[in-house]
Amino acid sequence: MEPVVKVALATARQATRTTQIKALRTKGVSRGHARHLSYSPRAQQALQTRNFHETTSHRAQAAAAAVVEQPPESTNPALSFPCLDAREAKTASLSASSGPEPSYNAGQHLTWHCNEPLLLDWGGVLPKFDIAYETWGELNEDKSNVILLHTGLSASSHAHSTPTNPKRGWWEKFIGPGAPVNTDKYFVICTNVIGSCYGSTSPQSIDPANGQNYGTRFPILTVQDMVRAQFRLLDAFGISKLYCSLGSSMGGMQSLAAGILFPDRVGKIVSISGCARSHPYSIALRHTQRQVLMMDPNWARGFYYQGIPPHVGMKLAREIATITYRSGPEWEQRFGRRRADPGRPPALCPDFLIETYLDHAGEKFCLEYDANSLLYVSKAMDLFDLGREHQEKMQVLRQQNASRLSSDGSIFQQDQTCNLTLPEKPYEEQPSQSPSESFSEPAESTSNRPPADLVAGLTPLRYHPALVMGVASDNLFPAWQQREVAETLRAAGNRSVTHVELGEDTSLFGHDTFLLDLKHIGGSIRTFLG
Repeated sequence: MEPVVKVALATARQATRTTQIKALRTKGVSRGHARHLSYSPRAQQALQTRNFHETTSHRAQAAAAAVVEQPPESTNPALSFPCLDAREAKTASLSASSGPEPSYNAGQHLTWHCNEPLLLDWGGVLPKFDIAYETWGELNEDKSNVILLHTGLSASSHAHSTPTNPKRGWWEKFIGPGAPVNTDKYFVICTNVIGSCYGSTSPQSIDPANGQNYGTRFPILTVQDMVRAQFRLLDAFGISKLYCSLGSSMGGMQSLAAGILFPDRVGKIVSISGCARSHPYSIALRHTQRQVLMMDPNWARGFYYQGIPPHVGMKLAREIATITYRSGPEWEQRFGRRRADPGRPPALCPDFLIETYLDHAGEKFCLEYDANSLLYVSKAMDLFDLGREHQEKMQVLRQQNASRLSSDGSIFQQDQTCNLTLPEKPYEEQPSQSPSESFSEPAESTSNRPPADLVAGLTPLRYHPALVMGVASDNLFPAWQQREVAETLRAAGNRSVTHVELGEDTSLFGHDTFLLDLKHIGGSIRTFLG
């Protein structure tokens, strides 16, 4: 045997003896006796046997303790969550798919491109922009038969089918030869508003300055900004004056704003289920939708275009919106308290028919509309106010920001620091003006007249024939808001105001009545247009 090997074996045997001596000493054996036993083969065998039994005993005790620490069987089985499984499966499929998020497209449309910059109310600038639009009917020789149709929040320019896009439009029955908006008489233009994702410039569009999606670098919009862009399109058509500015929901806001901004270029006005200023309840509903959307981690502060779109937040936002679009009485008749499958036990996932309806509405919409467009367009609705004080404030702001545009149309860069911040102090309940004032009691109006500020704001419309329509079952734009518009127009001196309010005995479809009630909504439009 080699000397090196001998030394190694000797060292190993010495280490083993040292370990055995320490083990014997812990058991009370004297040092000398322990050294003797460490050299005894019989003693070593006994020690190994004892160590084996002790080790086995320790393992058995540990196993027994592990058994004791195991939780007992549950009294009831765990619930299943197919709705969450479906959500996770959709996220996984979107993650596995190649390319950017879905392309939002309502079908073939026309596009007008403007190379001149558009200054926006809150100081932002679009260096150039596109407007998607579609038309129906024939433009007459003096271009006096034009109806500009304004859309709601999430609608495209595809209000009616066309030869190049035969898909049914969102107002299919209301437009056409012999229809309420009669294309045998009128030339109808419908645009997709800027900020929306159906062909017009929006947060999804490419910023010409850096070649990237705007995302949340897209500037804050107002309804008035949308209207100014539309009138740029009319300029390109050589249309100096509209026969009628017509719209529903957010379109009803635009129809009024068009008359305020361009009173000499608008003839008649139709505002259906709209308002002259957004009120707290409507703002709160849209705020809640934006919050659940922005809390989706995939929203990524608006820069998600090369990743997974925030489909979960969009689904929940749409479910909230759907609640505001219809009415409780309609759902009482349509769904009642019926469950989707009465033969199965209740579940925390969609179970009642109304729950499955909302779940389907959210799922269908979540990849049909861009999340950032929903944020920007809904915020524009919240900012809407045709009161004189607000209009004057925005005029001053626009004059201040006009310096961003030079005489040759080029844009001066603004400070990159974000100037949109939260209030320094959180909300604090304000003390009542009167000791008897209570939120549990309805406030008594001190006057039947509309607010003087709003009357002054709508004064430019005093010579415009106006049709204002509301629906009693509308929760999003309650009928009193359309009454406010009609009464304010009359108080401003307008003697040609037609106000129509559909009671619950006529329509239970809530805010969506303007999309569904051809007889009453369509009939009133037909009579008013002449």
